Amino acid sequence: MAELFNGRAQRIWLISGFRALVAMMGNQTRHGFASFFQGGFECSSHRRRDGVRLDLIRATSHDRHVASDYRQCAELGLRTLRDGLRWHLIEQSPGRYDWSSWLPALEAAERSGVEVIWDLFHYGSPDHVDQAAADFPERFAEFAVAALEIQQSVSQRPPVVCPLNEINFLAWAVDDGYFPQVGPKQRSWFKQQLVRTAITASRAIRERWPEATIIGAEPLIHIAPHDRRRQTIRAAELNLQGMYEAYDWIMGMAKPELGGDPSLIDVVGWNFYPHNQWYFKGPTIPMGHHEYRPLADMLVDVAERYQKPLFISETGAEGSGRPAWLHYVCDEVRAAQERGVGVQGICIYPVTAYPGWDNSRHCDVGLLSPIGSDGKRHVYQPLVEELDRQRAIFENVADGCRRYPRIVAGSG
Repeated sequence: MAELFNGRAQRIWLISGFRALVAMMGNQTRHGFASFFQGGFECSSHRRRDGVRLDLIRATSHDRHVASDYRQCAELGLRTLRDGLRWHLIEQSPGRYDWSSWLPALEAAERSGVEVIWDLFHYGSPDHVDQAAADFPERFAEFAVAALEIQQSVSQRPPVVCPLNEINFLAWAVDDGYFPQVGPKQRSWFKQQLVRTAITASRAIRERWPEATIIGAEPLIHIAPHDRRRQTIRAAELNLQGMYEAYDWIMGMAKPELGGDPSLIDVVGWNFYPHNQWYFKGPTIPMGHHEYRPLADMLVDVAERYQKPLFISETGAEGSGRPAWLHYVCDEVRAAQERGVGVQGICIYPVTAYPGWDNSRHCDVGLLSPIGSDGKRHVYQPLVEELDRQRAIFENVADGCRRYPRIVAGSG
C-alpha cells in the first residue's frame, strides 16, 4: 500500500465514473436527466425509397395513447423518455404551423411528470421542404425555435432536445440508396448539409435558451477487416472513421469551415444494437466472436475523444433476446464507468413493439406490446425483471461508492 502514496508523480483521486454514477442515481443528473434508465418511442417519419411515407408514431398508436404510454413508462421507473415531432404534419404549407399533432404529447408529459428528449428531425421533413436547398439549415432552425417556443409555453423546465437524429446513418442511407436521393450524387455532400443544419439550429436554440440541453444521437459501430491484408485493414479503418464525422464536424474538431463548436453538444448520445458490428464488406459479427469489440472499450474511446458526458441513446434487442442484451449492455456500462466514463443513462429503444420500416413486419422489441384488444399495452415481464435487477445493481454500486470511495493511484 505504501507505494500507492509514494512520490510527487502519484496522487489519490476518485474515479470520475463513480462520481458520475453517484450523481446519476440522485434525483437528476448534471444535464437534467430525470432517470438513468430511459425509454424511447420510435418516431421515424421519412419517405422510403419507394416513396411511401412512414409515420411510426401513428403506426404504433402512440399518437392516440400518448398519455397512457407516458404514464406506463413512469410506473416502470422510466422518467426520462425520447420522443419526436412529425414535422410533415406540423408544417403542411411553408411557414404555417399546426401543432395539434404534438400538443397532446406535450401536455401528457407534464401531467405524467416525465421529461422528454424531443427529436426535432427524425429523418422526415415536409414534401415542400427541399433538404438539399441552400436555405434548408435556416428553414429547419426556424422550425426548431418555433417548436421549442411551443414546448416552453407548456413546460416550465428548460428544453432537452436532439435537433437531428443519426446524421451519420441518414447520410449513409441517402448515399447508398436506402433512402431517396437528396442533392447531388456526391458522397459526404449530404452529411455536410445535415451538419450545417445541426449547427445552425443548435446555435439558434442556444441563443434563445442558454440553459437548454442539446444532445446528439449517432450509431456506435465497429468494423473489422475480413482478412489480414494491409489494404483490407486500412479500408476497414477508413470506413469506421465515418462514425465520428458528425460529432467531429459539429464540435469543430474537423472541417472548421462548417462553423462547428464544442458548445453545440452537451451530451453525446450513442445508439448501439446487436447488429452494430460487422466485417468490412461482410456479415454481422456475432457477440462472443473474437472480432466482436466489447462495448466498454468503445465507450472509453468515444469518451476520451469528445470529453463530454455521454449516454446510450438507443439500445435493445428483438424477441427473447431482450433481457440478455440489456444484461450485456449494463455490465459493459458499469465496466466503462469504473474506467472513468461518465455514462449518464441507458435508453431502451424502441420501448414499444413496432412495424418494421421496409415491410411492416411485427418487431417484438422493448418493454411494451402493441395496443391489445383491451385497449392496453402489456409488459414483457422477462425484460421488466431484468430492468429491475439492473437498477438494483446500479443503486448498490452507487451506495457503495458513497460509503467506501474507491481510491486509486494515478500518474501526475
